[in-house]
Amino acid sequence: MRRIFDLDAKTAGGADRARSLEIFATVVDAGSFSAAGRLLDLTPSAVSRTIDRIEARLGVRLLLRSTRTLTLTAEGQAYLQAARRIIADLDDAEREIADQGAPRGRLRVSAALSHGRLCIVPLLGKFARQYPHILVDIALTDTLVDVAAGQADVAIRFGPLADSMLTARKIGETGRVIVASPDYLARHGTPRTPEDLHGHNCLNFNFRRAEPTWPFRRDGQEFSLCVKGNIEANNGETLGQLAANGVGVTRVGAFSVAAELASGALVPLLEAFNPGDVELIHAVFVGGANIPARVRVFVDFLIENLR
Repeated sequence: MRRIFDLDAKTAGGADRARSLEIFATVVDAGSFSAAGRLLDLTPSAVSRTIDRIEARLGVRLLLRSTRTLTLTAEGQAYLQAARRIIADLDDAEREIADQGAPRGRLRVSAALSHGRLCIVPLLGKFARQYPHILVDIALTDTLVDVAAGQADVAIRFGPLADSMLTARKIGETGRVIVASPDYLARHGTPRTPEDLHGHNCLNFNFRRAEPTWPFRRDGQEFSLCVKGNIEANNGETLGQLAANGVGVTRVGAFSVAAELASGALVPLLEAFNPGDVELIHAVFVGGANIPARVRVFVDFLIENLR
């Protein structure tokens, strides 16, 4: 919810702190006083005076200014996090009052690239028809956003969750599958045992939480196998696409290659050795008694439709 401020010479000196907080946060997001002024319908000098007053009141420097860039100080970073929390709380209070009728307002959703594109985005049309007064603002990124600091209302998270004050509700889970294209297998042969993968181009993830090895189960005993390949990627959809193009073998979440498996563009491999591991998927949000109706109905909608 964007607020437009008219801070002329008469009102600028008496701007309340809530307005100052939003101006500060907009300056950081926009990257300059002039860009923030355009977003807020203010002159750059009015924006600059507001930042000067905040710094004078606090007695610390929040932004380091140069001719081209603005850089947050450590104090500025802490103030920004607090500002975003306060702004989010104010917006929530306003929306909660508006939500007394039909759920309404802007709902900021953060989801991972592949899962968001394949599983969340296809549901948004149905959600929009069901809740026409909610404006869904979705961002697909594999970067973790800070929900507690007000960067999103709902975030979709995979795997174990870090301890936090956020509320988490399970919306699904995904198994893992090893896949390759029929063309690749025709050229390189089909692996019959996990050890056969040593002779194949195994495409893997490149981020730190990725397993350095692929797990298997044989005769009730679990074991891992180190695999190697010449391409890595940061999401299962990309790895599945590479596998479908005949580049190699990969192990990804089943959701990311469901369409390719259904069409025959990819075939599952070594299912007799699949350890059956699953990755839980949660929606995380700031809970409590005053949770906005738009957040509650969206999470309920995901739980119902992702099953």
